[in-house]
Amino acid sequence: MFNDQLAKLEKAKADLQQLESKISAERAAALAKLPSDFGFASLELFIAALKDAAKNGGKLKGKASRGAKSGAAKAPKAAATKAVKVGKRAKITDETRAQVKVLSEQGKTGEEIAKALGISAPSVQNVKKALGLVKSRTKTAPAAPAAAALSVADVAPAL
Repeated sequence: MFNDQLAKLEKAKADLQQLESKISAERAAALAKLPSDFGFASLELFIAALKDAAKNGGKLKGKASRGAKSGAAKAPKAAATKAVKVGKRAKITDETRAQVKVLSEQGKTGEEIAKALGISAPSVQNVKKALGLVKSRTKTAPAAPAAAALSVADVAPAL
């Protein structure tokens, strides 16, 4: 039994080695085809285009219109889904806080301040709150009026 298990293990290792070499060969063939699949004449042009795309963060130069027809074929639906774009996180400095305070005192709205300073409206609200320029939204519960103890005699009409 022990020898059978060792034999199975050796066979599995051999199968794994064969599968790894097959995958390696298929990967090499697929990578070799990439430049021609994307319409490039040479590997050097393809690499230059990849470097340029990586340098620009994947953004195209110029302004592309929505309905612009390019010579490229459309990607299938599954590949067309895009990740949600996340904006660059704003660094709120002391200078930004001071500008928020000045603009707020001038009567600018939070949205106007956000556009002027290039930060989000919630960030403006947080800065104003930290500076004490806004009131808290939570209201304190009003004191309950002192309710006099009512007896049945007070409520029921006298007979």
